[in-house]
Amino acid sequence: MRDDVDAMVGRRLRMRRRLLDMSQQDLARVCGVTFQQVQKYEAAVCRMPVATLWRLAHALEVDVSYFFAGLPEKAPVAEERREIAMPVQAIAAR
Repeated sequence: MRDDVDAMVGRRLRMRRRLLDMSQQDLARVCGVTFQQVQKYEAAVCRMPVATLWRLAHALEVDVSYFFAGLPEKAPVAEERREIAMPVQAIAAR
């Protein structure tokens, strides 16, 4: 299942690449990945490593924050995280 943030980053990646009239092959070559990997990032099939995100931002002449523009200031806390954190807090209180 795709994460909403991954999907948004992928859309913004595609939008900026097209705005610069850059092919997936051209972008891949500059960033040291395959064009198939660029396709996967744009489609949010897989997450990109932070170093790759930084290289993509540089190649597309944007700040890394460009990819996250429009996201809410606070990230929602997943239910699973809260459930996992509760036992740890209970143990620490002893």
